[in-house]
Amino acid sequence: MSARTDSKTVAVIGANADRNRFGNKAVRAFASKGYTVYPVHPDLAEVEGMKCYPSIEQVPSRPCVVSVYLSPPRLLNVLPQIAGRGCDELWLNPGTDTPDVVATAERLGLKTFQTCSILAVGLSPFDL
Repeated sequence: MSARTDSKTVAVIGANADRNRFGNKAVRAFASKGYTVYPVHPDLAEVEGMKCYPSIEQVPSRPCVVSVYLSPPRLLNVLPQIAGRGCDELWLNPGTDTPDVVATAERLGLKTFQTCSILAVGLSPFDL
């Protein structure tokens, strides 16, 4: 099953200013593929020249895709906010997709994909 979607809006929760971190590489990968990217991080004003939002609730429009780069304990606390905001697909990147996270996301009605979002859009994180 492919995690690809025809939509072109994505919120990257756990976006990062460090270009070596996957949260930053994902922002660049999505942007390079024509997505409108909403970086989400509570402590950053911008990532890669894009306005960064402190939470998914403050993203200006409902994203079609939410891609997460958070530790499972932090993600468990954020999942209700993601469900409240809504999205078509929740992409759980490697390391985020513990059984508790997957079960909670499904209980909240989120359609999940356990995938590396960078690979899912056709790029390698090692080339970014």
